[in-house]
Amino acid sequence: MAIRLQFENSCDIGVYSKLTNAYCLVGIGGSQNFYSTFEDELAHIRGFQVIQTTINGSWSVGRLCAGNKNGLLLPYTTTPQELQHLRNSLPDSVEVQCIDETHSALGNCIACNDHIALIHPSLDKVICSCLFL
Repeated sequence: MAIRLQFENSCDIGVYSKLTNAYCLVGIGGSQNFYSTFEDELAHIRGFQVIQTTINGSWSVGRLCAGNKNGLLLPYTTTPQELQHLRNSLPDSVEVQCIDETHSALGNCIACNDHIALIHPSLDKVICSCLFL
């Protein structure tokens, strides 16, 4: 299934959302239609979470984090309130970690699914242990 969607006037929906097999993060601040589309299309999946959030106050949640069904990596700039909101909202099986890296746009530096991760050469491979890879 494919659905055509945009965030405000941008076609870069991957910048404003992070979709995994267990959850979807959607940037707060966009139109309710953007969030509702994710919620409507994914509501039938048992246990699936659609979560509105920011990371370091930014709507660009897809650009700033990396994750799969096992874990979510967040930049060190994530506020304590955002971190707590995500930990409270995500399934208990998802390990949430803030990592102290010079690269804060983890979504640009890590491409992953539930089985493999491709990471920027300067990132420590140990950070992917959160993703159980």
